[in-house]
Amino acid sequence: MSPTKPPILQIEDVRLTFRTREGAIRALNGASLTIHEGEAVGLVGESGSGKSTLARAVLGLNPERSSRIEAGRILMAGRDVTWLSQGEWEGERGHPVAMVFQDPLSFLNPIMRIGRQIAESIERHAPQRRVAERVGELLELVKLPSSLARAYPHELSGGMRQRALLAVALACEPRLLVADEPTTALDVTTQAEILALLRDLRERLGMAMLLITHDLGIVASACERLYVIYAGRVLEWGRTQNVFAAPAHPYTVGLFHAARADRDAKGRFATIGGEPPDLGEPAQGCPFAPRCPKAMTECVRSMPDATVLDQGESHAVRCWLYPQPGDAASASGRVVGG
Repeated sequence: MSPTKPPILQIEDVRLTFRTREGAIRALNGASLTIHEGEAVGLVGESGSGKSTLARAVLGLNPERSSRIEAGRILMAGRDVTWLSQGEWEGERGHPVAMVFQDPLSFLNPIMRIGRQIAESIERHAPQRRVAERVGELLELVKLPSSLARAYPHELSGGMRQRALLAVALACEPRLLVADEPTTALDVTTQAEILALLRDLRERLGMAMLLITHDLGIVASACERLYVIYAGRVLEWGRTQNVFAAPAHPYTVGLFHAARADRDAKGRFATIGGEPPDLGEPAQGCPFAPRCPKAMTECVRSMPDATVLDQGESHAVRCWLYPQPGDAASASGRVVGG
């Protein structure tokens, strides 16, 4: 999808903190991301990297009492939604943005028929006389028989429940669908079917998609652009094919080695060494520096600006291994990691 289309979502330098008994946790630390109309974008990273927190921030779903956006802003189709109250968000969810989750059984009401749950979403934005007809259309859209409108969630398979949850999400015709690990709990065959369905729906409905996943293979097949997040910071982004062909940040390289199940000289599977950072004490420099085999002194001191690696495709990275904007030469320094 050409970036010349207008943005449907702009996340600009967002810092989000959770308040806990142990103190404040900086879950997002200057995260930025843009999705254009009709575009499929992937967001990848290890568990705890901030993927789901960012996704929930897009819909105002992080706990209001324990979370706070301290800086930055979120624009939905040009409108600033950063500070919407929960009451105001109720009018936004579904249209222009909707979300599907990893475990549909946790988000579908177990004592309510599937058709009724879809109807509840439709009733917010459509006349009553159209509701029953629209329920049937949505079930057909996600390739479920209309007879399942009378079924309860526990009567459906995992793949069918995910399709039903997708029908609920599509009820208000969103311009952006946020899919948070939508295939993780499914077998391989069903995963492929759900991904094919998402691609088909995007083409038919012209909606954009933010796909949250730890599976790089899914991103390769489903997304046009890719963002890599770690400790609440986006470290690398660009067209998926460019990032796959030439991953730039050492963290991205580590993710690719682990995803391919590469082995070292002793036959051990590749892993990213070290431990995830303590989000209660955000790093001044690159958060990946303590685990990075190429870390330099500067990496610990400060976070680098973005270096654009490919002007035409906007492949960029935030890493001291690459020349900083305005620099004539690449950074150099004493190696302190690895």
